[in-house]
Amino acid sequence: MKPATADDVFDLMEAYATSAALNAAMELGLFWLLSERPLSSLAIAQALRIPTHRCQYWLQLLTATGLIEKTPAGYATSPAAQTAILEACSQDTWAFLAREAREGFPAVLDLALHIQKPASTWAAQDLKPADHFAEMVENPDRARRFTRMLYEIHVPLADKLAEHLRMSQVERLLDLGGGSGVMSLALLRRHPDLRAVVVDIANVCAAGREIAAENGLQERISYHAADLIRDDLPSGFDMVLECDVGVYSEEVLRKIRALLNPGGHLVIVDHFAPAEGVAPATPPYPYWAFLASLEDPEFAFPTATQMQARLRQAGFQPLSAETLVVRGALRWARDWFAIVARKQSN
Repeated sequence: MKPATADDVFDLMEAYATSAALNAAMELGLFWLLSERPLSSLAIAQALRIPTHRCQYWLQLLTATGLIEKTPAGYATSPAAQTAILEACSQDTWAFLAREAREGFPAVLDLALHIQKPASTWAAQDLKPADHFAEMVENPDRARRFTRMLYEIHVPLADKLAEHLRMSQVERLLDLGGGSGVMSLALLRRHPDLRAVVVDIANVCAAGREIAAENGLQERISYHAADLIRDDLPSGFDMVLECDVGVYSEEVLRKIRALLNPGGHLVIVDHFAPAEGVAPATPPYPYWAFLASLEDPEFAFPTATQMQARLRQAGFQPLSAETLVVRGALRWARDWFAIVARKQSN
């Protein structure tokens, strides 16, 4: 809702607490608890081990969002929460997304005191941002939850991409940073002669193998544990796919080129900036870009034009650049941009 009155603006100024309250409800499983049956504030406080008065005020704040409602039988999920939360994503996906939002929150603490400084707002507060990559390397449970969250969210995109790509000459596919292999799995279902290799860190690959087996495609897809920047990678592929990975240095693009067979194709699927210094318009990319700039003031999303120029510099010929209109997904998982490029001869 766009603010129209001074009261609306005041509500936005106080939205820190409402956002934190909602994220806590996601992480603690409140909506799923109330979906079973209405509960009194005392019963909720006891179930979630929250001090009684604090829980009452928390529930009052959440009631104002319209996501829970107070009924004669107690607090219950609203119809809006049923549609927008319970039916949209799994409990663990919402909890994981809420945790990531919480971990990024310190960047905006005391923002008025730090936004003018030409350095990290984290460093200004003597804080360090969470290193999600390092944590997934070390923590199999975090990697598994992250991998399954992205699998769930990216299924609609994967189906759209499989419908969009021309694969008549592709027998071997390399899915770089492919996580669960969600994109590869959709392509394998559509093309019976295709074989795929997913490259990601070891803990993510372990989660991906579970998902491939659940889809009955474990015989046609393999998972190669590696760091796509630092490690040697398998070669001899007709197509390399990089979807929602964001690693586009010229060094990496030249490395990808060497993995392709002559005339092979590179497909990049991502959100790109509409202009230099502007975030992709799809929410919450402006929010993510702002948070990233608080850690690195020089952060910038590449534009599609810049991406195509990098591809040419690395020895590729861009062939097409199209928007993939995806429905049935969270906002940030819709309307991606796909660039297809062909490996040029030496």
